[in-house]
Amino acid sequence: MYEVLAVLMAAGAVLGAVLAGWGGRVRPALAAGCVGAGSTALTAAAWWARPYQEGDRLSGLAGVLELLALLLLVALAVRAGRQQLALAPAVLAALLWPLRFMHPPTWTEQVQLLGFGTGGLAVAALVGRYLGALDQRRHREVAATRRAQRLELAHDLHDFVAHDVSGMVAQAQAGAILAQQHPEQAAAVFQRIEQAGQQALTALDRTVRLLRTEQQAGEREPQHGLDELPALTDRFTAAGSVEARLRNSARQVSREVGATAYRIVVEALTNVRRHAATATRVEVSVRTAGGQLEVRITDDGRPGDRRTRRDGGHGLAALGARVEALGGTFNSGRTEAGWQVRALLPLAGEAL
Repeated sequence: MYEVLAVLMAAGAVLGAVLAGWGGRVRPALAAGCVGAGSTALTAAAWWARPYQEGDRLSGLAGVLELLALLLLVALAVRAGRQQLALAPAVLAALLWPLRFMHPPTWTEQVQLLGFGTGGLAVAALVGRYLGALDQRRHREVAATRRAQRLELAHDLHDFVAHDVSGMVAQAQAGAILAQQHPEQAAAVFQRIEQAGQQALTALDRTVRLLRTEQQAGEREPQHGLDELPALTDRFTAAGSVEARLRNSARQVSREVGATAYRIVVEALTNVRRHAATATRVEVSVRTAGGQLEVRITDDGRPGDRRTRRDGGHGLAALGARVEALGGTFNSGRTEAGWQVRALLPLAGEAL
């Protein structure tokens, strides 16, 4: 009868370890507590009712398997880091387990008993602690990656959608005036508003796709670059009364540097449209000098006529942080003629 109970106890311990470690259906601490309580009861029965005999190989093998499963459950529970109080029966069971084979134990055997149980529990706890630390580090890395992705998506919305929407607002304001003074020109304005709206919807669709799919950093959709600056400045000029002039002598830069430069120009032009009511001209200069890509945007809006603050909220601040992360410098401020945004991006090791 005892051998049957020993085999059943070992099978239950192994099943608990499997469910707690791989099945995910049982909490490790709860499984360890239940198995520990059963193991302690079996040890007590073996001690009082039936001493271990040399011929009890089956029960001995089952007992070893039971102890290993019990220590595995302790490690899993420590790894999970919750409901540690439920581990008390498991700890007691591991300490008392050798009593099944000692009747009665001598003082030397009692010391060995305590050392055996304590050593096994210590190893299990250390393994659990180590695995728990790895889990926490992985969770932190995943959280940091997701946070970076959210910030990147927020920057996408701010840089591109805000730019297109501000263009729509400017054109709608111009269209209201043209509809009264030059009705024949209003149709062209409405067409440009439609184009800007389509571009804003495209940017929104792109962001929604990124939110719905778990893409890695290297799997993101192609980013804007320097080759798209002419179209950007042309759209800006066509959208309102401010003329954007582009001088771009840089040709080959990395995708990240090119995308950052494009974002800087977008944000600067958006701020001109939103905050420089008297500006009539914007100069956009992109060139390479001294192993760096210089991006400079200046407008002629009068400082006294700024309708709102020119820092652009968090847009320029976020771009400044991105430029600094690439090892560059970023600054913006007033000039004698108006306002200037300037960034220097390193081009070390790139073909210019």
